[in-house]
Amino acid sequence: MARGQARGTRTTSAEQRRRGATVIAVANQKGGVAKTTSVASLGAAFAEHGKRVLLVDLDAQACLTFSLGVDPDEVETSINEVLLGKVDAAEARVACEDGVDLIPSMIELAGAEAQLLPRPGREYVLRTALEPLTGDYDVILIDCSPSLGVLTLNALTAAHGLVIPMPCEMLSHRGVGQLLDTVADVQRILNRDLEVLGILPTMYDGRSNHAQAVLADVGERYDLPVLSPPIPKTVRFAEAPAVGRSILTTARTSRGAKAYRDVAAALVKSL
Repeated sequence: MARGQARGTRTTSAEQRRRGATVIAVANQKGGVAKTTSVASLGAAFAEHGKRVLLVDLDAQACLTFSLGVDPDEVETSINEVLLGKVDAAEARVACEDGVDLIPSMIELAGAEAQLLPRPGREYVLRTALEPLTGDYDVILIDCSPSLGVLTLNALTAAHGLVIPMPCEMLSHRGVGQLLDTVADVQRILNRDLEVLGILPTMYDGRSNHAQAVLADVGERYDLPVLSPPIPKTVRFAEAPAVGRSILTTARTSRGAKAYRDVAAALVKSL
């Protein structure tokens, strides 16, 4: 049994069901850029705004799953079974203590990409799986794997918006450029409604001239919004997963928690 509690069925108004959830992918094929931290923290911040939030762990490393207090080794039903058509997405949900729901991941997801490759319409599998849940939530956040493979393409095809976490380091620019090339292809072929909501600067050290220069350059270089404020570098982010909660709970008054709340407050206006 996972450390989270199994969910029941939610009831929603007809108006909410017509409007549906805003689906946001958080992606960057470069690892170690704070994708998982951003999904967990933004999800908790949206919940504080009274939004009904579902998080989807689309990474076989299952870091988001563990970070929210669910043991990946004990998960019986995960996003892997959902993508392979073995269960409905509603059956895989668990409720987490930060006030969000989660579709967890597990190591078996690593083999899902090979199984999806020969399927017709493989890029639409996640979108189709999540559609029955869109009336239950205001926002669905997808934590993507650090690659540009079929799973990430599924996330981009399912999403209305994309947030790109990027450490304030010059070498991180290369990964963003490659991702945007893929996004352009997705917008042209698979999902014309996909919008890049912005680059989210992470691991920011305001005392560093280099970090300041990268932050000043990134928006102009890619002609994209830069979400504000930048997320500061702090050890509090490393401490939070140990207790299965986000930094908004474990260090509520920290600079990192405040930064994610401010970013969420800006994003929530578009939900």
